[in-house]
Amino acid sequence: MLERTISIAPMMGYTDRHARYLLRLISRHALLYTEMITTGAVLHGDRKRLLGFDSAELPVAIQLGGCDPEELAESSRIAEDAGYSEVNLNVGCPSDRVQSGRIGACLMKEPDLVAECVHMMQSRVSVPVTVKCRIGVDHMEDYEAFLAFIETVANAGCDTFIVHARKAWLKGLNPKQNREIPPLRYEYVHRLKTEHPELNIIINGGIKTLEEISAQREHVDGVMLGREAYHNPYLLSRVDELFYGDDQRPLSRDEIMEAFIAYTEQQVETGTKLHAVSRHLLGLYKHVPGSSEWKRYLSSNIHKPGANTDVLRQAQHIFTS
Repeated sequence: MLERTISIAPMMGYTDRHARYLLRLISRHALLYTEMITTGAVLHGDRKRLLGFDSAELPVAIQLGGCDPEELAESSRIAEDAGYSEVNLNVGCPSDRVQSGRIGACLMKEPDLVAECVHMMQSRVSVPVTVKCRIGVDHMEDYEAFLAFIETVANAGCDTFIVHARKAWLKGLNPKQNREIPPLRYEYVHRLKTEHPELNIIINGGIKTLEEISAQREHVDGVMLGREAYHNPYLLSRVDELFYGDDQRPLSRDEIMEAFIAYTEQQVETGTKLHAVSRHLLGLYKHVPGSSEWKRYLSSNIHKPGANTDVLRQAQHIFTS
């Protein structure tokens, strides 16, 4: 069974393969997710570029965006063949761009369609098919409506739900505001787990500390961290010990840098731009004295023409001197 005690949310513009490689250096156990990839991109795009990942990232789940059951099923098959550990259906993103394609949180208004999608996806793969959703959208905000959505999809065979404990406003709020303005209703997610103990319930939204993770673990099966895990990635250095019972010493930040520089060198040699890989390092030294200078130096130099890993080594030298 795939372990979901701690997972890192799919985040557009953030959780690409390079970010996931960095996060895996910090935690050996946390489940990592791709950015959302649409079915159209999977079926018709550059699969090597879109779906490729380093085996060191495993376990890693792919998040798909779409609403056509057959397209989702075929995309799921392709994802499993590519080596992904789980296929997740996005029923939580509130952006206008994805709504126009009938993707994301707007699908909460169509539970029967989501159920059909999940059923078709499961028929094509052997890896788990999961759903990431909100507790509601627009004026669908009472617990009973949320429960009805979950039960409809669960009856189609889905047993794992990752729930962002806020509703989404599909009009009037941008994605950032939808992560901050609608109030958190953790009690909805806790109640769901109490009433449906047979389901795997993962909670997401506003959780930023190890103490908050521990508190949530009293109520649900797992916790999904969002932007805090990206902007302060070394937070994950203790999750293996605290939540997986792994007593192996975590890598220090400097050891992580050495390993990531070696990885970056390989990527740059194959034609990847330095900034595409190293931009994910900006938060590595967060809360360490001098972290502002670290971020400033990297931000100013990783985009320069011809930049290579010498920039990263120089940043290390400046930071540690």
